[in-house]
Amino acid sequence: MWFSWMLLLASLATSTASSRSREWAHHGAAMFADLTPKEMNAVRNYLYSCSELGLTSAKDKSLKKNSILLMELHVPHKHEALRALDRGQAKPSRQARVVVQFGNQALPNVTEYIVGPLPFPRSYQVKTFKGGRPIRFESRPISSVEYEHLNRVLEKVGAKANKILQESTGFTYGNCTNRCLTFSDIAPRGLAPGERRTWIMLQKFVEGYFIHPVGFEVLVNHRDLDHEKWTVEKVWYNGKYFDSVEELVEKYEKGTIDKLKLPEHDEEDLFSTYIPRGHMNTPTNIHGAKLVEPQGRRFQVDGNFVEYAGWSFAYRVRSSAGLQIFDLRFNGERIAYEVALQEAIAFYSGDSPAAMQTKYIDAGWAMGTSDYELSSGIDCPEIAHFVDLYHYYDTDKPVRYRNALCIFEMTTALPLRRHFNSNFQGGYNFYGGLENHVLVIRTTSTVYNYDYIWDFVFYQNGVMESRVSATGYIHATFFTENGLNYGTRVYNYVLGNLHTHLIHYKVDLDIAGRDNSFETIDLKYVNFTNPWSPGHTIVQSKLHRTQHETERSAAFRFGKKFPKYLHFYNPNQNNKWGHKKGYRIQYNSHANSVLPRGWREENGITWSRYPLAVTRHKDNEVTSSSIYTQNDPWEPVVTFEEFIRNNENIVNQDLVAWVTVGFLHIPHSEDIPNTATPGNAVGFFLRPFNFFDEDPSLASRSTVIVRPDEKGQPKVQRWTPEVVGHCVSNESFFYNGTYAGV
Repeated sequence: MWFSWMLLLASLATSTASSRSREWAHHGAAMFADLTPKEMNAVRNYLYSCSELGLTSAKDKSLKKNSILLMELHVPHKHEALRALDRGQAKPSRQARVVVQFGNQALPNVTEYIVGPLPFPRSYQVKTFKGGRPIRFESRPISSVEYEHLNRVLEKVGAKANKILQESTGFTYGNCTNRCLTFSDIAPRGLAPGERRTWIMLQKFVEGYFIHPVGFEVLVNHRDLDHEKWTVEKVWYNGKYFDSVEELVEKYEKGTIDKLKLPEHDEEDLFSTYIPRGHMNTPTNIHGAKLVEPQGRRFQVDGNFVEYAGWSFAYRVRSSAGLQIFDLRFNGERIAYEVALQEAIAFYSGDSPAAMQTKYIDAGWAMGTSDYELSSGIDCPEIAHFVDLYHYYDTDKPVRYRNALCIFEMTTALPLRRHFNSNFQGGYNFYGGLENHVLVIRTTSTVYNYDYIWDFVFYQNGVMESRVSATGYIHATFFTENGLNYGTRVYNYVLGNLHTHLIHYKVDLDIAGRDNSFETIDLKYVNFTNPWSPGHTIVQSKLHRTQHETERSAAFRFGKKFPKYLHFYNPNQNNKWGHKKGYRIQYNSHANSVLPRGWREENGITWSRYPLAVTRHKDNEVTSSSIYTQNDPWEPVVTFEEFIRNNENIVNQDLVAWVTVGFLHIPHSEDIPNTATPGNAVGFFLRPFNFFDEDPSLASRSTVIVRPDEKGQPKVQRWTPEVVGHCVSNESFFYNGTYAGV
């Protein structure tokens, strides 16, 4: 009796603690919610009222102006947030991070401010980067107004060179009707800090213009804030360089250069379009398989707080970088404080100046704001929960991105686990299986030509997957014979350029608490005398553990041997079997470095040296990149290498894993019109490693067990409705399990 009472009290205490944990997680989720349109407008109005800032419209045609470039949530410091998440205390006041471009002053600069408290801001303070580095004005992202002025420069180029363009391509730039040219601009914008010189390549303005380069590229110097002083410094035409448009025109008219002549443009050529062509034997009068929720939805969404199958988390979509997860818990226990996308890069090679200069660093294009509408049934299943997102970037008011995020449950069509236990006599002892249902939260980033699909996937057994799938148009340049060293010919005059994608994540793990340690586990062969046959030896693998005590020892370089198991654990917490409670990071990646260490632009992406680096958490090491790195990678305001330079102790500390994944892409003819997602998805898993006492998905009631009864007939044991539903099948689950000769 006494023992029963103790069990009951223990159960009640566990239930109360679990309920409190859930309540506090729900309470704290709002700390991480993106700014609302109302908050954005309040911040804008307050800053406009501060006469000392002298702010004007971002759409003002002058570049000599002070204007707001970006506004997004300023996330509170971790220790402040944990007071609300772990103790139920009051949440810190919400604040905004605001990027202001000061162009209307003697020494133009970019300054960041923290503005608050929201929703009624009344103060601002300067936000600095680690080391107090100033932000060069030339490193600012390009704005829509600056693009307008660049377009006018190109129209002037067209006015001088349209005869050449017409005769060479059949298209012209400016003053055209249906056969017009457009452009793609390349970054970084120069070769050294303080420059703002951009290579621009012209393309046919047709559907899928990214893969219609015409062999005409110009280098524009647009550093001066007076756009009338911008100049064209170089021209590349038909594989040759010229110092000016005038030089090209003169030599073209004199016939002293090889003239380019593209094949006549065929309006019926479907090359770059999505229009179906070719033969496929799939019936077209019926739809393919679809997801359904037979008895309704099984996950809950309240604002930015999500719950599913033991999981709970808060999310946001950071305008500068993209999707982030906060306060990730399983059954009330925190696994990670933050799992957040930091940066995506694509570094190219090529023969044309645009190709050899292309080193895209996508936070510099406000990657998080390019999360356009998701289509129901293609981008996300029809059953998904869709969410509108709001961004304030290069604008004077919040911009709504309809249905830009989706959350859904799906079956993977693969069992989470299953076993057929044969009796080896034509029958079985039992069959057991569990459907593998997962929850997916998804956004996309269409950064000009490329589309990234960002997924966080939550499994019932305590595994979380972070995955990015690449699709969209390849970045293509004009074909030259030498270009075949850097890519593949995909059309008459088009080269698909080789490139490497790298994606960087911040994974702030809190395994059973903040005090964690890190070890790697590999295998070593051991050779010893066979104890039951002394005349023989046994060779087998043995676990070899390496405890990493400093940040440098836990920074693994690309090109070096990478450990098999990456184990983060709490040295002070054991599971039922005496093992340290832990999680491990498992990679799905084919990444490698993109530039030699210390080579010019590589200074801006020093995180790309490491598939994994482990550091101690610091409030001033919030992100590994910035929106300014794209246009000044040579002297960046954020240098990841400094995070590990002091080589601090990482034993029993609050640890952050910085994870790099990616792949090499050598374009091929099947990338036309678009790169397809199969084979182009990379990421990593967070997998429990002795964190639980057994597989936590045992709590799922979707398990099915079949045993033969006394008469040998299958007896089905299940804990969910017997009939799935009319939209899937009206038949009850049936399993025979026997096998015999015929």
